[in-house]
Amino acid sequence: MWRKFSLRMRLNLLFALVLALGLAANIGRLVLEAGPRIQAEDDSVIRLAREFVEASIADLKGSSDPEAKLAGIVDGLQKLRHISVTLARDGMSADGPPAGAVDVQLDAPPEWFVSMVRPEPTRLRIPIAVEGKSYGTLLIASHPTDEIAEIWDSIVTQIQFGSAIAAALLILTMLVVSRALAPIQSLADAMADLEAGNYDARVVPTGSAEIAAICAKLNHLATTLGDAVADKQRLAERVVSLQDVERKEIARELHDEFGPYLFALRAHATALMRTADATSPDIAGLRKHGGAMLEQVNALQQFNRRVLDRLRPAGLSELGLGEALAALVRFWRDAHPGVVVDTDISDTLGPIGETAELTIYRVVQEALTNAFRHSGATRVGVTIEPVAGTGRTAMAACVRVSDNGKGLPPDHKLGLGMTGMRERVMALGGTMMVSSASGVTVEAVIPCAETLSD
Repeated sequence: MWRKFSLRMRLNLLFALVLALGLAANIGRLVLEAGPRIQAEDDSVIRLAREFVEASIADLKGSSDPEAKLAGIVDGLQKLRHISVTLARDGMSADGPPAGAVDVQLDAPPEWFVSMVRPEPTRLRIPIAVEGKSYGTLLIASHPTDEIAEIWDSIVTQIQFGSAIAAALLILTMLVVSRALAPIQSLADAMADLEAGNYDARVVPTGSAEIAAICAKLNHLATTLGDAVADKQRLAERVVSLQDVERKEIARELHDEFGPYLFALRAHATALMRTADATSPDIAGLRKHGGAMLEQVNALQQFNRRVLDRLRPAGLSELGLGEALAALVRFWRDAHPGVVVDTDISDTLGPIGETAELTIYRVVQEALTNAFRHSGATRVGVTIEPVAGTGRTAMAACVRVSDNGKGLPPDHKLGLGMTGMRERVMALGGTMMVSSASGVTVEAVIPCAETLSD
C-alpha cells in the first residue's frame, strides 16, 4: 500500500508521523513525571505544615489564653493548599477525614489518571499539650487532588497547543514539499511528450539544485534525441536519394552498354540466318559473323561482372571478406604496379555479419579508388582491426586506408562516393572521418552485426 502513495504523500505522512510521535513522547513524559512530582509536593507540604505547627505550639506556652490562640492557629492553617488541618478534642475519633478539608479542583481529571498518579494519603497527628495540660490533637492530612488537577490541566494545555503547533508545522511542510516537488510533474509531462515524439518539449529548471540538474539533463536529452531523429530522417532521405542515383547510373550503363551489344548481336544473328539459308553458304562470312558475336558476348560478360560487382562484390559471400579484399588489392596492384599497397587484416576480427562485411568492402573500395585516381600516392596502407564497440555494440571493426599523396585542398568537399560511404556507415551506428595531414586517411568504425539486430 505504501508504494501506491506519491512521493509528496509519503513525505507528508512521514513528517506527520514524526510530529505525532514527538507530541506523544512529550505527553508521555509529563504523565510519567506526574506521580513523582505529586508525591514530592505532598511530602513537602506535610513537612512544611509540621514545622509550622511545632513552632506555633511553642508559642502557646507564654499565651494567656492558649485555647483561643490554638483556634486561631488552626484557622490560619486552613488556608494552606494541598492539606487539611483539624483539631480533635480529647475523646473524639480521629480516623475519618478531617472536618473542613479543602478539596480544590481546577478541572476534574479522568479516573484512570487519578488512580495512576495519586500517592498514598499522608496523615499526621500532633498532640498539643501546654504546661502538662492537653488541648487535643492536631490532625494534618494531605489532599493532592488539586495538584493532580493542575498537572492534568497542564497536560491538556500541552496537547492543545502542541497539536496546534504540529498542525501548523505540518501545513507549512506540506506547502514546502509541494513547492519543492512541483517540477517533478513538469518532468513527467515532458517525458510523456518525448515518448509521444515531441522532442521540442522543455522543462524550466526550478526547485532544488538536484531537481534543477535533472531538468537540465532532460532538456539536453530532448535536444539530443531531436537531433538524432532529424539526422536519421536526413540519412533515410539521403539513402533513398543515393539509391535513385545508383539505379539511374545502372540504367544508363545498361542502356549505353547492353543496348548496342544486343543490337549488334541481333544484326549478326540475322546475317547468319540469311547466309545459312543461301544455296551455297559463305563459310568465311559465317565465321566472321560468329567471331564478332563471340567478341560481343565476351564484352557483355565483362560488363555484366562490373555491374554485379557494383551491386555485390564477387566472392564476398563465398570466399569471405579477406579473400575479397585481397582480390580487390590485386586488381589495383596490377592496374598501378608503381604503387605499393600494404594490407594488414587482423586474424582476431571474427565473424562480423554480412552487412558489416559489405560496408567494410565498400569503404576500402571507395578509399582505394580515390587514392589511385586523385592522390598521386606511391604507397597506400589498408588496416582492418577489431576495436571495442559503443552503445549496444560489444565489438566493432576499425577500417583505415591511408596514402602518402598530396592530400586534400582546404576547401575540399566530399564527393558523392565518400558521402554515400559515410552515410552507409552512420546507418549502421558507426562513424567515419576523412583527414588530410600528410596524404589522406579514411578511418571508419563499423559495428559488428553480432551485436546488431539484422
